[in-house]
Formats: sequence, C-alpha cells, structure tokens
Amino acid sequence: MNSFLEWFFVFVSQILKGFATIFTGLFEGVKQIFNFEEYVRIFKEHSEDFGVGGWILAVLSIVIIAAIFVLAAVLIVMAIRKYIRFRHSIVSDEDVIEELGTLQRQVIRLTREKDEIMAMKVAQIGVPQGAAAAAFAGGMSMGSMGAMGGMEGEAPAPEGDMTPSADGVVHTNDIRFSKLIEVDNFYKTYIPPEYDNSITLAGICETYRNFACSRMHLYYDIKTIRLFIAGMASTKLIILQGISGTGKTSLPYSFGKFLQKDTTIASVQPSWRDRTELFGYFNEFTKNFNETEVLKRIYSSSYNDDINFILLDEMNIARVEYYFAEMLSILEMPNADEWKLDLVPNVWSTDPENLDKGMLRIPQNIWYIGTANNDDSTFAISDKVYDRAQPINLDAKGIPFDAPDTPPMNLSFSHVNELFNEAFRQYPISQDTLKKIQQLDLWVIEKLRVAFGNRILKQMNLFVPVYVACGGEELDGVDYVLATKIFRKFEALNLAMLRDELKELCAYLQKLFGKNSMKESIEYLERLQKLF
Repeated sequence: MNSFLEWFFVFVSQILKGFATIFTGLFEGVKQIFNFEEYVRIFKEHSEDFGVGGWILAVLSIVIIAAIFVLAAVLIVMAIRKYIRFRHSIVSDEDVIEELGTLQRQVIRLTREKDEIMAMKVAQIGVPQGAAAAAFAGGMSMGSMGAMGGMEGEAPAPEGDMTPSADGVVHTNDIRFSKLIEVDNFYKTYIPPEYDNSITLAGICETYRNFACSRMHLYYDIKTIRLFIAGMASTKLIILQGISGTGKTSLPYSFGKFLQKDTTIASVQPSWRDRTELFGYFNEFTKNFNETEVLKRIYSSSYNDDINFILLDEMNIARVEYYFAEMLSILEMPNADEWKLDLVPNVWSTDPENLDKGMLRIPQNIWYIGTANNDDSTFAISDKVYDRAQPINLDAKGIPFDAPDTPPMNLSFSHVNELFNEAFRQYPISQDTLKKIQQLDLWVIEKLRVAFGNRILKQMNLFVPVYVACGGEELDGVDYVLATKIFRKFEALNLAMLRDELKELCAYLQKLFGKNSMKESIEYLERLQKLF
C-alpha cells in the first residue's frame, strides 16, 4: 500500500509540475515582453554605432512594433466584448423562451376557466350538457351564445322575429342604425335655406377669399381657390399637399364655414387598414352598427342640396389604398346610380329610410378632401390614387391682404353643378390647344415612355373650362394638370439618366405653347433635374 501511495504522489506531482511550468513560463514570457528596462538597456548598448539611417529605421521599428501591440490589445478587447454580447443574447433568448412558456401555460389556464364559465352560463339558460359540449367543440363564440338566449350579463338578441319574411325583410323592434335614424327624424321637419343662385364661379372665388380673410384671418392666393373649384368639377377626390403651415386643413374647413355647412373632419390614424375605420361596421354580438361621422355625413347628404365636404386629415399617414379602396372603385363608375356602398347583408324593418337593401347610396353633392404631407411618418400616395384625384400644391404661406367684411352664404349644389355645366359649354379647351397636347403626348411617349391616359384627358377637359370660368387662363389650367398629373409620373423614372431628355422637354414645351408659358410644368421639371 505504501508503494502505491508513493507512486501516486510522484505521478500527480509530475502532472502538477507540468501545469506549474506552463503558468510559470506564461508569466515569465509576459514579464519578458513588457520588460521595458531591458529594451532601454539594449537600445543604449547598440545605438552608439547608429548612423542617420540606423536611427530612422530604429524609430520606425519601435513605432511599428508599438502599433502591433496596440492593435493586438484592441482585437482582444473587441473579442471579449463580442463574447459578452453573444452570451447576453443567449441569456436573453433563453429568458424569452421561458417567458413564452409561462404565457402559454397562462393561456391554457385562462381558456380552461373560460370554458368553465361558459358551461355555467349554458347551464343557467337550460341548454343540455351534450349540446353545450358540441357547441364548444364547434368553436361557438360568445356572440353566438348571446344569440341563443340572452345570457346574463351579455347583450340580448334583437327582439321580434329574426327570420326573413317573403320579401327578405327581417321584422324586429330593435334599431341598429341609431345615428342614421336621427338623420331621418331631423329631415322630416327640415326647411332648406334660401340659396344664392345668382352668383358666378368667379364671384364664388372672390367672395370666399374675402370671407376667409375678413372672418377667419386666412389668406389664400386667388389661383389656389380657382384650382380648388376647378378640382371639384373634375373629380370628387381632391388632395391638398405641401409643406406644413400652408393652410391645407384650413382651406376645406373654412370653405365649410363659408357655405354654413361645417366640414366633417376624419383624422386618419396609422392603424387604419380597411374601410371599417371610415364607414363603420356591423357588430354581430351587439347587433348594432358602429356608425362613424363620415357615414352619417354621407347619409345626410342624400337629403339636402348643400355642398358637403369630408376632410381626410393626414390621409397618407396610413395607406390610402387600404381604407379608401372601395370608395375609389365606386367613384370610377360612370353611372352615378351605381354609386352604392354595401353596409349590411340583410334588411331590417327598422333600417333607415334611405338605405337600399342594406346599401348606402353615395350622393353627388359630396366631395372628399385629403391633406398629405411627405415625410418619414407618411406613406407615398400611389398612382392609383393620384390618377383618380386632383392634387393641389400648397407650397407657400398666404400673404396677408385687406378685404371687406364678407359674411358666409348659402350655395346649393344644383346651382354650382349648373355653373360647371355652363363652363363646359362656354369654355371648352380650344382645338389648337388640344392638338398641341396630342403632339406633346406623342413626344413624351417616344422619349420617356409615359402616356397621358384617357382618364387624365377627361379630367383635363372638365378642369380647364371651370378654371377659365373662375377667372383663370386656359394655358395655365392645362399647365397645372400636366405638372400635377403627367409630369409627376416622371419621379418613378431613372431621372439621373434622363437629364438631357428633361432639358429637351422644357425647350419643347416653350416651342409648342410659346415662351413665358407652361411655367408650372417647367419649374417642376427643372426641380427634378436638380434633385437627380
């Protein structure tokens, strides 16, 4: 036994001496590397025989060696930090996985409690246990259980016979459109105001401009107002865009005050993903339709002959193509009688009077005005929306001016619509200008592969005559439509490769339409050249 112990002691001692030698050698090596006194001694011993070249090479060698040591130290520190972050990430992932496991266990527990509560409620209303189990297995919702028999604490099912009759109408005593019913009741005793049916389009522009100045301290250039009125004649969707503080929101708001018919303001939210945020939705559980102010304004517009505005404030803070898609399609239908929005799939006997089989008719006397900013918090407005709208650029703050005190007025849609039709007859775009537009279209197609499109030409034929009737010039109206509807599409092209073509286009516009004309388009094209 003593021999074994002696052997084991010698054996282990040999191993430990090896480890000691490793650490001692490592320590001695580090000590020797950082023995600066020895470096100084060696340098003094050999530097006495250095020439100029030797001194230069010696200093250069010291600098390079020092740099290598510094770089090695930096790499070591970075490696340590990377390892620490990696370990922290692993620990964080493990914490997240553990938290997910905890949440899943809580969900299972809450689901079990919910099933127990549902079973108790089912027992209270006298449903057999077998039927209740089948209902739970089929995923019966709380709303469905509420419809079964008016569970305690839940909204009761509508009263009356909920089975559609032969004419497809569900007879019930409940009301699901409370706000629209209020509109029906209001217009039963409504007396329309006395409208001013003698004013012209130019008079509307001047009167509103003076009203905004004298009563609301808002200052608009007369051209901006002419563009706004002409935009109303060409489309039901107008986009006011430009820098903040130029009066984009104030313009439709003050116009509503001018017409004594307040503008309905819908503040668009980033969370808007579909039409329900704008027009409301039917709640299957409560059996009520969640009505919005926009829906109420559209419905009430069918009763009156007023000019109605709905303002979509900050319209591109969410994607317009998502929440306004259905309305964009409706406004494109050539037959206004087909402008209907499907709200509910069935008909109740208590539905509002102007709902047609659950569908809301979109009247002609309503316009949708959107304000748009272009910054990091907003989405780009697509061509689909721009093609159906009339953009109006508000790029400068209004300059104060003096105006006489001007009261608001009552203006009927019928009169304004007749003024539009009269402008179409009296001030159509001249044949000479139409010929030049056609030549420009061919040039743009050949050089830039961009076409005007029938929709834009149709809007131009509506926009320009009204712009002229408001007091503007024909070429200015054509110029504005080209700049905002056609040349705006150039931003999608590779403009860095098309600088020469843009310069040629500016020269061609002046050659075609005359010098000192088409200023809006030329300024826009020159701005594109500078940006790209």
